[in-house]
Amino acid sequence: MPLADLFPAIGRRVNNGIWRLGYAARFFLTMLGRSGIAFSRFSLTVKEIYFTGVLSLIVIVVSGLFVGMVLALQGYNTLQRYGSSEALGVLVALSLVRELGPVVSGLLFASRAGSAVTAEIGLMKATEQLSAMEMMAVNPIARVVAPRFWGGVIAMPLLAALFSATGILGGYLIGVVLIGVDEGAFWSQMQSMVDFREDIVNGVIKSLVFGALVSLIAVFEGYDAVPTAEGVSNATTRTVVTSSLVILFADFILTALMFRGS
Repeated sequence: MPLADLFPAIGRRVNNGIWRLGYAARFFLTMLGRSGIAFSRFSLTVKEIYFTGVLSLIVIVVSGLFVGMVLALQGYNTLQRYGSSEALGVLVALSLVRELGPVVSGLLFASRAGSAVTAEIGLMKATEQLSAMEMMAVNPIARVVAPRFWGGVIAMPLLAALFSATGILGGYLIGVVLIGVDEGAFWSQMQSMVDFREDIVNGVIKSLVFGALVSLIAVFEGYDAVPTAEGVSNATTRTVVTSSLVILFADFILTALMFRGS
C-alpha cells in the first residue's frame, strides 16, 4: 500500500472502531431499558440459562478437573523444594478462586456459549425473523437479546464456581490420594488461608464482570451481523476473539484494583 494511502486507511479503521464502540454503548443502554420482559417473563431467561450454562457444564467440569490436577502436580514439585508441600491445598485453592476459575471458565464460556448465542441471533437476522418480530410489534431486543444477555450474566458465576470446585477436587485427588500429602493439612490450611471477602467474593465479582462482557459482545455481534452466511461466520469469530482479549484485559484491571493493597 502506498504511503499516501496508509494514513487514510488507518483513519478509516479508527473512525469505524470508534463508531462501533458508540453504537455498542447505545445498544447496551437500549437493551437495559428493554430488559423488563427478561424478568417479567423469567421463563425466557431460565431457558437461556439452560442454553448457556447447563449445556456448558461438561466442558467446564472436565476442564476444571484437569486444571486442578495440573496445578497440584506442578505446585507439589515446587513446594517440595522448600519443604512446604503441606501448603498444596492453599496454592490450588487460591490459584483457582482468585484467577484461573473466573478467567479460564470465561474463555470457555466465550468459545462455547458466546459463539452459539452470536450464531443464533445472526441466523435469526439472516432469515429475517427479527424483522418479522418488528412487523408484529414485538421488540426483538426485548424478546430475543435481553433474555440471552441476562442468562449469560447469571450462568457465568455459577460456571466459574463449579470450575473452581472441580479444580480443587482434582488437586485433592492428585495431592492427597496419589502423591500422599496429609489430608488434614491440605484442607485445614486451605480453610485458614482462603479469605471469603478477599478471595471468594473478588472471584465472584470477576466472573460477573466477565459474564456481562462476554454476553454483551455475543448479543451485539449477533444483532449487528451482516445477514449472510459469511457475515454470521465473521460475527461468530469476532465474538470469540474479542471476548478473549476483553477478558484478559479486564482481568488485569480488576486484579490491580482488588489486590493492590494485599
